[in-house]
Amino acid sequence: MIKFFRNKRYDLMENNKTGKYFKYAIGEVILVVIGILIALQINNANEHLKSENIKQNYYIQIAADLDKEVENINDRVIF
Repeated sequence: MIKFFRNKRYDLMENNKTGKYFKYAIGEVILVVIGILIALQINNANEHLKSENIKQNYYIQIAADLDKEVENINDRVIF
């Protein structure tokens, strides 16, 4: 695939078709930018998911600790 685009680029420059070459180059740059933006969006979504999972685990641990503390307090209270 890369060889195909390289041949196309060389062909456009050798035949003095600079206008078409610039259109091709701008299109290639736009495709690269779109690819980078998609990769960043996926990465941000993944980081957000990891953050939410960590937050959920903290909440679960806090609830478990509170339950243990309530049991400890109930054991120490004399009725």
